[in-house]
Amino acid sequence: QVQLVESGGGLVQAGDSLRLSCAASGRTFRTYAMGWFRQAPGKEREFVATISWTSSTYYADSAKGRFTISRDNAKKTVYLQMNSLKPEDTAVYYCAADGGKYSSDPGEYDYWGQGTQVTVSS
Repeated sequence: QVQLVESGGGLVQAGDSLRLSCAASGRTFRTYAMGWFRQAPGKEREFVATISWTSSTYYADSAKGRFTISRDNAKKTVYLQMNSLKPEDTAVYYCAADGGKYSSDPGEYDYWGQGTQVTVSS
């Protein structure tokens, strides 16, 4: 069982940066692939970035060059550094844990956090 708690969201202006954190419980954190997803009002949840247990990474096109996913297994935490934020990045951001191979498919993830709101004003 893995419990996930996101933090770090907030209201920022376009061009600003934010770093989201996702703290995990459970002794097997280091073996999980971790992902970040987001959901804007009226839209489906969409993939943002994922990191394998060996720290290989994969990004959505919308995140490439602006966002960086990383993990600290000792702290059982995964991060999403978001730079050059745009109004279209406004959404609730969720982290998720996948007991298998890292994936952009939310259906592959076993555990989800409650989400943290990111609002980017123009």
